[in-house]
Amino acid sequence: MRTALLAAAALLVLPAAAPPPSTTYVVHIRDDTFSPPSVTVKAGDTVTFVNDDDDAHTATADDGSWDSEGLNQGQRWSRTFLKAGRVAYHCTVHPFMKGTLVVQGAKR
Repeated sequence: MRTALLAAAALLVLPAAAPPPSTTYVVHIRDDTFSPPSVTVKAGDTVTFVNDDDDAHTATADDGSWDSEGLNQGQRWSRTFLKAGRVAYHCTVHPFMKGTLVVQGAKR
Protein backbone atom coordinates (compact mmCIF):
# COMPACT_ATOMS: atom_id res chain seq x y z
CA MET A 1 0.00 0.00 0.00
CA ARG A 2 2.79 2.37 0.95
CA THR A 3 4.59 1.68 -2.34
CA ALA A 4 1.42 2.45 -4.28
CA LEU A 5 1.01 5.77 -2.44
CA LEU A 6 4.62 6.73 -3.11
CA ALA A 7 4.25 5.87 -6.79
CA ALA A 8 1.07 7.95 -7.03
CA ALA A 9 2.77 10.87 -5.29
CA ALA A 10 5.72 10.64 -7.70
CA LEU A 11 3.35 10.91 -10.67
CA LEU A 12 1.91 14.11 -9.25
CA VAL A 13 5.27 15.86 -9.20
CA LEU A 14 6.36 14.83 -12.70
CA PRO A 15 6.15 17.83 -15.00
CA ALA A 16 3.37 17.66 -17.54
CA ALA A 17 4.22 18.22 -21.17
CA ALA A 18 3.80 21.94 -21.53
CA PRO A 19 2.02 23.28 -24.59
CA PRO A 20 4.22 25.30 -26.91
CA PRO A 21 4.49 28.93 -25.83
CA SER A 22 2.23 31.35 -27.62
CA THR A 23 3.57 34.31 -29.52
CA THR A 24 2.17 37.82 -29.34
CA TYR A 25 1.93 39.92 -32.48
CA VAL A 26 1.30 43.67 -32.40
CA VAL A 27 -0.81 45.61 -34.88
CA HIS A 28 -0.39 49.36 -34.51
CA ILE A 29 -3.19 51.74 -35.40
CA ARG A 30 -1.72 54.98 -36.70
CA ASP A 31 -2.52 57.52 -39.39
CA ASP A 32 -5.92 55.84 -39.91
CA THR A 33 -4.35 52.51 -40.91
CA PHE A 34 -3.60 49.13 -39.38
CA SER A 35 0.14 48.44 -39.47
CA PRO A 36 0.86 45.85 -40.66
CA PRO A 37 -2.36 45.51 -42.65
CA SER A 38 -2.07 41.71 -42.76
CA VAL A 39 -0.85 39.38 -40.03
CA THR A 40 -0.34 35.61 -40.18
CA VAL A 41 -0.25 33.77 -36.85
CA LYS A 42 -0.53 30.21 -35.57
CA ALA A 43 -3.56 28.99 -33.66
CA GLY A 44 -2.97 29.83 -29.99
CA ASP A 45 -1.10 33.06 -30.73
CA THR A 46 -2.24 36.45 -29.46
CA VAL A 47 -2.65 39.63 -31.44
CA THR A 48 -2.52 42.95 -29.60
CA PHE A 49 -3.97 46.05 -31.26
CA VAL A 50 -2.39 49.29 -30.03
CA ASN A 51 -3.94 52.67 -30.83
CA ASP A 52 -1.08 55.05 -31.57
CA ASP A 53 -3.39 57.52 -33.32
CA ASP A 54 -5.08 60.72 -32.13
CA ASP A 55 -8.58 59.37 -32.87
CA ALA A 56 -10.53 56.54 -31.29
CA HIS A 57 -10.57 53.33 -33.34
CA THR A 58 -11.77 49.74 -33.17
CA ALA A 59 -10.53 46.45 -34.51
CA THR A 60 -13.69 44.59 -35.47
CA ALA A 61 -14.01 41.30 -37.37
CA ASP A 62 -16.11 41.69 -40.51
CA ASP A 63 -18.00 38.53 -39.51
CA GLY A 64 -18.74 39.98 -36.02
CA SER A 65 -16.82 37.25 -34.18
CA TRP A 66 -14.72 39.76 -32.19
CA ASP A 67 -14.62 43.46 -31.47
CA SER A 68 -12.18 45.56 -29.48
CA GLU A 69 -14.82 48.24 -28.94
CA GLY A 70 -13.49 51.79 -28.73
CA LEU A 71 -9.76 52.19 -28.22
CA ASN A 72 -8.63 55.68 -27.32
CA GLN A 73 -5.11 56.92 -27.92
CA GLY A 74 -2.59 54.75 -26.07
CA GLN A 75 -5.05 51.95 -25.33
CA ARG A 76 -4.47 48.35 -26.36
CA TRP A 77 -6.64 45.27 -26.77
CA SER A 78 -5.55 41.66 -27.14
CA ARG A 79 -7.20 38.49 -28.37
CA THR A 80 -5.87 34.94 -28.59
CA PHE A 81 -6.92 33.18 -31.78
CA LEU A 82 -7.52 29.45 -31.46
CA LYS A 83 -9.30 28.56 -34.68
CA ALA A 84 -7.61 28.39 -38.08
CA GLY A 85 -9.01 30.60 -40.79
CA ARG A 86 -8.90 33.99 -42.44
CA VAL A 87 -10.71 36.96 -40.94
CA ALA A 88 -11.01 40.39 -42.49
CA TYR A 89 -11.41 43.21 -39.99
CA HIS A 90 -12.06 46.93 -40.01
CA CYS A 91 -12.50 49.99 -37.79
CA THR A 92 -16.17 50.71 -37.14
CA VAL A 93 -15.39 54.42 -36.66
CA HIS A 94 -13.47 54.60 -39.96
CA PRO A 95 -14.80 51.81 -42.22
CA PHE A 96 -12.13 52.51 -44.86
CA MET A 97 -9.56 51.12 -42.41
CA LYS A 98 -9.18 47.42 -43.19
CA GLY A 99 -6.91 44.57 -42.22
CA THR A 100 -6.62 40.81 -42.55
CA LEU A 101 -5.74 38.17 -39.98
CA VAL A 102 -4.75 34.67 -41.09
CA VAL A 103 -4.69 31.99 -38.40
CA GLN A 104 -2.83 28.86 -39.43
CA GLY A 105 -3.39 25.40 -37.91
CA ALA A 106 -2.50 24.60 -34.33
CA LYS A 107 1.09 24.71 -33.09
CA ARG A 108 2.89 21.42 -32.69
